Amino acid sequence: MRVTDSYIHLQNLRFRALHGVLEQERTVGGDYRLDLRMRYPLEKAMESDDVGDTLNYAEAYAIAKREMDIPSRLLEHVAARIVQALFNVYPLLEAIDLKLTKVTPPMGADCDGAGVELHVEREH
Repeated sequence: MRVTDSYIHLQNLRFRALHGVLEQERTVGGDYRLDLRMRYPLEKAMESDDVGDTLNYAEAYAIAKREMDIPSRLLEHVAARIVQALFNVYPLLEAIDLKLTKVTPPMGADCDGAGVELHVEREH
């Protein structure tokens, strides 16, 4: 068997956080959803059955939660911090697809949310 790409993913993580341009958003807070898809070499873990040979998704969640708990004006800033923190902790992490959605954005629209998506590859 030859694995060409492998990923760890966390889908629809839910957070309550104090992000936003408006002061009320940073005071009252809002609901957010986060999806992460992380390209990581899984071949060793597939063989060993050892969590030490993979990207631990519980730790990845804790990293994302820590960054979500830091208030920011822009989701772009939060997203970049999450990506950088994950790359800092996991040297074998090759790329990250991130989608961060503000569930009820204050823009007067009837919608399911607004947010940012990033695809970031590690610079070598």
